[in-house]
Amino acid sequence: MIKSVLVINTQGKPRLTKFYDILTVEKQQELLRSVFGVLCSRADNVSNFVEAESIFGPDSRLVYKHYATLYFVIVFDSSENELAMLDLIQVFVETLDKCFRNVSELDMVFNYSKLHNILDGIIFGGQVMETSSAEIIRAVEEISKLEAASNSISLVPKTVSGWRSR
Repeated sequence: MIKSVLVINTQGKPRLTKFYDILTVEKQQELLRSVFGVLCSRADNVSNFVEAESIFGPDSRLVYKHYATLYFVIVFDSSENELAMLDLIQVFVETLDKCFRNVSELDMVFNYSKLHNILDGIIFGGQVMETSSAEIIRAVEEISKLEAASNSISLVPKTVSGWRSR
């Protein structure tokens, strides 16, 4: 099972955090600091796989990928395959690139809900749901259409709003 998905910039600021275990905010912040400490102390030429038992408890592993100014991290247990998790990061980043046309850290900050919709299309409840970028993008576009339609619905009938302007 996937325990968490984290996106942290190179200064240690979280840009996306999704924990699939119930944790207090203090514990989440402590885990983020620990993960960032591990990531920034690693050399560029070492493996992207880290035993995370000291951070997340027994049977925990961490896989990460560093793109530009962001670390994409997945924490998982032994029931998941390390290479599959690394590929899942790749799917997530490719999907973000397709949705935002060359994703940047600012896209992640200003499109927070879309970012979570994309992640929920890939991973839900700690389980991998979809690995096809095209299917994920299609689902996110459907959600965007529904949100746009719901934003255009007026709760005040036109006859009443016309009456008020007289």
